[in-house]
Amino acid sequence: MDTKKLRQKILDLAIRGKLVPQDPNDEPASVLLERIRAEKERLIKEGKIKRSKKSTSDTPHYGNDVPFEVPESWVWCKLIDVCHIFGRIGFRGYTKDDFVSNDGAITLSPSNIIDGQMNYDNCSYISWEKYEESPEIQIANGDILLVKTGSSFGKCAYVCNLPQKATINPQFVVLKYILCNPVFLTYMLQSGYARRNYDEFVLGTAIPTFTQAALGNMYIPLPSKQEQQRIVNAIGQWFKFIDDLEKEQNGLQRLFQLTKSKILDLAIHGKLVPQDPDDEPAIELLKRINPSFVPCDNGHSGKMPEGWIYCNLKDVANIQDNKRCPIKTEERNKRSKGKSILYPYYGATGIAGYIDDFLLDGKYILLGEDGAPFLDKYAKKAYETKGKIWVNNHVHILEPQINFSYLLHYLNTVDYSYYVKGTTRLKLTQSDMSSIKVLLPPLSEQQRIATKIEEIFAVLNEIQKSIED
Repeated sequence: MDTKKLRQKILDLAIRGKLVPQDPNDEPASVLLERIRAEKERLIKEGKIKRSKKSTSDTPHYGNDVPFEVPESWVWCKLIDVCHIFGRIGFRGYTKDDFVSNDGAITLSPSNIIDGQMNYDNCSYISWEKYEESPEIQIANGDILLVKTGSSFGKCAYVCNLPQKATINPQFVVLKYILCNPVFLTYMLQSGYARRNYDEFVLGTAIPTFTQAALGNMYIPLPSKQEQQRIVNAIGQWFKFIDDLEKEQNGLQRLFQLTKSKILDLAIHGKLVPQDPDDEPAIELLKRINPSFVPCDNGHSGKMPEGWIYCNLKDVANIQDNKRCPIKTEERNKRSKGKSILYPYYGATGIAGYIDDFLLDGKYILLGEDGAPFLDKYAKKAYETKGKIWVNNHVHILEPQINFSYLLHYLNTVDYSYYVKGTTRLKLTQSDMSSIKVLLPPLSEQQRIATKIEEIFAVLNEIQKSIED
């Protein structure tokens, strides 16, 4: 179940007046809007806000050319009609000398908005002197923060439970003096309708940005104040239900991951299928692959089922890394333009694009060299390819000399922390990959193990799919 889409659907219904029923006893939104205009005039006269140069707040409504239909008791207005939008125009941020360790005001950034809510765990601090310089962007509970520039543009959240005095960085605008229900307005600004408006407002491509004026002129649907509160309550109930679904879904996904991991663990230790004393020992298979094979003295022979043996990956797979060839995206696109037949171009974690030619034609196991999720126990590090493919230099090419499926499953159980090097970007060199220890059963048992794993995984996948759908 895509809970993110479900949340957006709830918001979509809410801002169209379809989430809760209308009450004919409610004060019409047009009356609320008139009261808002009067309150805004009072704030202007008191000098708390400035009159918008492009304000159309004296217009009772915006005609019939509206983005979508809303209930008859609602009205369309502009965002600037129900709040005031502040920001520091031309402000490029603070210098490193402005920041302090912790005795200062917290400075909020887009990273403090997580899943549509404010999170104050990781904040920078600026000196109280700098904080006092800009009273217009001093943040208070009840404000709404909206990111207007950068890769996170359009993220917004309602400010509540501030741990101390706060300000914002230049990527934000802040909505203050909100003259309707601020939580309702936040939900509206998080809706898909609002997001489409932000996308249209954007100026530039390198750093997406929209202006405060464009934001203020955005049309918004406004219900009565009573209905705003009913909508807020209903969304809160729905979102709690979705939160519970996510917890349950995440728990189920982890359970499936743990189950598959346990199945693989049983398999590679000879506990998934029974041994057959008539099976040819694995040592004989290794001697056929390489007549000069010499078993390594690993001290684990007494812990293995009868007929099994330890070896290295290089003993059971041909390494075809010499056939790799990286091609830049621009070159691939140029070569592929206008071509009707293209071939998969593989990288560390799967298909990274397509190209007009192939380097290999067959069945291979690809194992990441760098950029693969080596330390994620449940993530795939090795995957199967069939047919004509092109492979770049971020992945190793293996041609198994034992049961293909057994080796594929085995390579996804390996603890790669013993074999990879590096810190920021882990790398599995060809030498280290070749030395990976493989616990090898007889060939017949490899087939039985692979078949049983695939049978169990098929059932688990079907159950998981039925739950997610």
